Amino acid sequence: MEPTQVAENLVPNQQPPVPDLEDPEDTRDESPENSDTVVLSLFPCTPDAVNPEADASASSLQGSFLKHSTTLTNRQRGNEVSALPATLDSLSIHQLAAQGELSQLKDHLRKGNNLINKPDERGFTPLIWASAFGEIETVRFLLDWGADPHILAKERESALSLASMGGYTDIVRLLLDRDVDINIYDWNGGTPLLYAVRGNHVKCVEALLARGADLTTEADSGYTPMDLAVALGYRKVQQVMESHILRLFQSTLGPVDPE
Repeated sequence: MEPTQVAENLVPNQQPPVPDLEDPEDTRDESPENSDTVVLSLFPCTPDAVNPEADASASSLQGSFLKHSTTLTNRQRGNEVSALPATLDSLSIHQLAAQGELSQLKDHLRKGNNLINKPDERGFTPLIWASAFGEIETVRFLLDWGADPHILAKERESALSLASMGGYTDIVRLLLDRDVDINIYDWNGGTPLLYAVRGNHVKCVEALLARGADLTTEADSGYTPMDLAVALGYRKVQQVMESHILRLFQSTLGPVDPE
């Protein structure tokens, strides 16, 4: 899913975790809760067939993983001009939030009263960036300073959806404590629960279900959270949702009469 172009020069060597309609590649049974934020899809698929000959040729070009290649690159030969790394002073408030640079972020906020919810060209606020990259202390700080967790970006991306996408359960709980819409949907019908399921984030799915996330919502692709878990073979996520459904039935029916 790639609804918009990445904000120019936002975070060096990082891509913002916006929905992507391309096929997913990660089909592991469970992703770590503190993993890097990944590009997401709501369309299940199977991994592409592996070409052993291509792999062999690639390995021969790359050399041994246990030994550094002795081949000089253009940069090592001096044929390429190296760009100087960005300094903290040159970063915007959005970049600082995404990288969790709290000291510099505070300095920026003290310079103006309208920066806390300032959107970038895609409508992303500092809170959305911090949530997307799992910077929990930055998220907590921004919320305490009055950041609005209800703001949606231009394609209806929300801090909650992007935190769910990355599997940042603690941030999800922080945002839910601020009464954000747990079933907020974005430009392709993706909800926080759908993104947590697609990312195979078991704890995040549990947290969302415990707070009342809707299991029946469908993305534009036609998949409900359960459909997505089954299609991708995410058994632990599927079991979490099945247990949640069973508890809902039991609470609706009430205690069983022994007679």
